[in-house]
Amino acid sequence: MRRKQDKPSRQERPPSKAALRQELEQATRQFLNKGGEVQSVPTGTSAWEPGTRPPPTRPLFNEPRTERTPVTEVVATIEARREAMRSRRKPKRKPRSQRSRRQVIYDDFGEPRRHVWVDD
Repeated sequence: MRRKQDKPSRQERPPSKAALRQELEQATRQFLNKGGEVQSVPTGTSAWEPGTRPPPTRPLFNEPRTERTPVTEVVATIEARREAMRSRRKPKRKPRSQRSRRQVIYDDFGEPRRHVWVDD
């Protein structure tokens, strides 16, 4: 019987942020337990000398940079799926063509005189 740990993984996953945070907290606890002290540092103070730049690497993230996945094919697939959904929908009703309607013509006293057919 195989356990979950014995399964060969497809690709080694980098540690999550929570795992990195936990590892950092554990290292801090070990430092304090061995007699280390944390000094209060004023806000805005940097460990770098003025005029120098920090190294471009990220010290907490040691994994190599991954290549970005081109998404043009993915976007094209999504757009094709969206078009297929649009074509399956019921066609919208066309506006009514020119219809005639009956209109009442009134005289000066507001009395109906006659009916006339008017095109809209």
